[in-house]
Amino acid sequence: MASYIEKAEKLTLPVIILGGVTAFPAVTLNFEISDEPSLAAATAANATDSFVLLLTLQGPVEGELKLDHFYQVGTVAKIKQCIKTAEGTMRLLCEGYARASVLELRHFAEYLSANVISKTVTCTDGGGLRGEALLREGRRALDAMTELLPTLTDDISKAARAIESPGAFADFVAANILVRPEDKQAVLEVFEPLERLECVLLLMEEETELLRYELEIHREVREHLARNQKEYYLREQIRVIEDELGEGGDNEIDEYERRIREAKLPEEVEKKLLKENERMAKTPFGSAESSVLRNYLDVCLDLPWNRRTEDRIDLAAAEKILNADHYGLVKVKERILEYLAVKKLNPELRGQILCLVGPPGVGKTSVAASIARAMNRKYVRVSLGGVRDEADIRGHRKTYLGAMPGRIMAALTQAGVNNPLLLLDEVDKLTRDAHGDPSSALLEVLDGEQNKTFRDHFVELPFDLSDCLFIATANTLDTVPKPLIDRMEIIELHTYTKNEKIHIATDHLLKKQMKRHGVDGRRLRITEEAVAGIIDDYTREAGVRTLERHIAAVCRKAARAVAEGKKGRITVTNENLPDFLGPRRMPRERIAERDAVGVVNGLAYTEAGGDMLKVEALVFPGDGKIELTGSLGDVMKESARIAVSYIRANAEKLHVPTDFHKKYDLHIHFPEGAVPKDGPSAGAAMVTAIVSALSGRSVSRDVAMTGEITLTGEVLAIGGLKEKTMAAAAAGVKTVLIPVDNMKDIPELDPEAVAALRILPCRQLSEVLAEALAPVPAPAEKPREKAVAAPEEWIIPEQQKTNRGGKRYGI
Repeated sequence: MASYIEKAEKLTLPVIILGGVTAFPAVTLNFEISDEPSLAAATAANATDSFVLLLTLQGPVEGELKLDHFYQVGTVAKIKQCIKTAEGTMRLLCEGYARASVLELRHFAEYLSANVISKTVTCTDGGGLRGEALLREGRRALDAMTELLPTLTDDISKAARAIESPGAFADFVAANILVRPEDKQAVLEVFEPLERLECVLLLMEEETELLRYELEIHREVREHLARNQKEYYLREQIRVIEDELGEGGDNEIDEYERRIREAKLPEEVEKKLLKENERMAKTPFGSAESSVLRNYLDVCLDLPWNRRTEDRIDLAAAEKILNADHYGLVKVKERILEYLAVKKLNPELRGQILCLVGPPGVGKTSVAASIARAMNRKYVRVSLGGVRDEADIRGHRKTYLGAMPGRIMAALTQAGVNNPLLLLDEVDKLTRDAHGDPSSALLEVLDGEQNKTFRDHFVELPFDLSDCLFIATANTLDTVPKPLIDRMEIIELHTYTKNEKIHIATDHLLKKQMKRHGVDGRRLRITEEAVAGIIDDYTREAGVRTLERHIAAVCRKAARAVAEGKKGRITVTNENLPDFLGPRRMPRERIAERDAVGVVNGLAYTEAGGDMLKVEALVFPGDGKIELTGSLGDVMKESARIAVSYIRANAEKLHVPTDFHKKYDLHIHFPEGAVPKDGPSAGAAMVTAIVSALSGRSVSRDVAMTGEITLTGEVLAIGGLKEKTMAAAAAGVKTVLIPVDNMKDIPELDPEAVAALRILPCRQLSEVLAEALAPVPAPAEKPREKAVAAPEEWIIPEQQKTNRGGKRYGI
């Protein structure tokens, strides 16, 4: 084990500031200084022949120098030579004596002064066997670096080998061989000699590996350049020889020219491509410009300038295909058949732009593929979700590195014809940033008058898109720019009814999943009641994606049982459904068992379809505060304020205390507080709940309502009526109160929901309250206001008025 002698001394020294340089003990350092504090310190020290502290900055400094700006270990040194230059700087030759830890830094006169502890640690026996082993390893590492580093002179190598002290060897190598300033500072901060030499050895190993990689990379680059230069030289020789012999002409250039002339392109396109081909013939082979031109010609020649498919104008066959692929979707099918009919009568009809809007999973994307099959058109899907750069639509200029045509041109190349069905999927998910607005680029694509000469930035030639049939899809139109909506015909796809979902499952999904999982009807049977159970208790969606996943889960369970050797046929019923899918996780919201005060059945419309939403109101003594809870949005909060204002203005008519806003606090709550809620259609339900709570009159448990309200008590139209009535019927509601202006939507409602419900149109809140609340206790009881009479156009045919239970459709 090595033994040491340690010598420590407290000193106060003037500081000479070093930048990117590190001084070491027993090493002479020649450097130049120009900053005022260092010049003053050097002048003062040189005048008195005293020591200085050489201290290195950690990085650039602005403002007053502080201790934190420096490394905490420097070198005590003696100025051996001081030469002033004509530029006002000073060149110093300093010899290091010892390491020093800085305790304090002060501004003294014109220079910095540091209180330090100067400490020297030396090995009494040269470090013993460990020191000798470390020295040998250091010399070996030095030899390895000498082979890889041509700048390492023999003088430095010989001087290093002559050093016998481990600490001095480490300092010498760090000062003369190591490159990075942070590595040198790390060595300076190690006081114990053997540890310092170990640190230097690690840094030398890292430097050696780095030098090996640098040499290898340098050799590969030189070989690559030499190979390219040789190839270019040989090709140029071949070209000159062919020209001299009269056999000039590049086979590749000739091939491109042949392809251009045989493609029968439009005149403008052919002229442009021949010009680009001539340019490529004049550029050196293998150059960057040659590669760009070759790629450009390939892209342009692959575009379907004059290739097309013939439309199938057989309406009966098209209708059969559409009905076979999709159940329901009557509006979409009618619109496509109308388009085919007009196309049959007028073959010059240009492509149409349709936009299918609806919740996820209702078949927007898949119906587009069926339309393409029905019309005998190529089908290409262009996904626009998350696209935020205009160049994704129009392409990049071909001069950019890695430039490519936009998604529209790429889709046409993929289709191989100039009249495909292009599905622009998720147009409502387009975003914008500093690179432009992709929705603006779509305006030209979807404009029938402009897309005849659509120009992609990469192709730079007009391409006729008017023969394409564009179908866009979106979940909502709220995020689609108005000019884009103006160019499309909107077709809404509503939530599937339960009956439609059962048909889709039995006619399509069951067969598809059973085939995919290798089970057939002889080994697995899923009853219609089981499908209905999955819809009711395991899904909450407008479409059928989750339903399909659950059917797939049932098929997997059955496939495993069959693979394990189970005999007989597996039958899935509503009763044993939990054995396949687990506990019923999503039981339907049901109406309460009895009438209650301050609790109203509201109706909501979400992306997953319709839902029944309770509205609760509570009244207690206070000073008129209104508390709203349930993660409500700004529109719902405004509806609550409108409701309170209406009740205050009509308190006497509504049989509630006229001074309730002074004596009572109101708390309105929408359950399921973790789910954000917003929209105006809960206004009528809020008024009913507050009036019920203030008057003590109970709300009928089998009545649900929806409608926006005004300060004058009018009930305004709302959206999502089909989904809301379906939710009401599923929850056991008997009567639904709707705005009068929504009676126009009755023909579009689910027939089963219409048959199960008594739907009452209301123009005023007084009609809503009269129907939903219990009568006013005698003697203050007043006759209820009658519901508004329905105009003749609202009268429902007799065959639609009676449901399976014999109930009548009411107005």
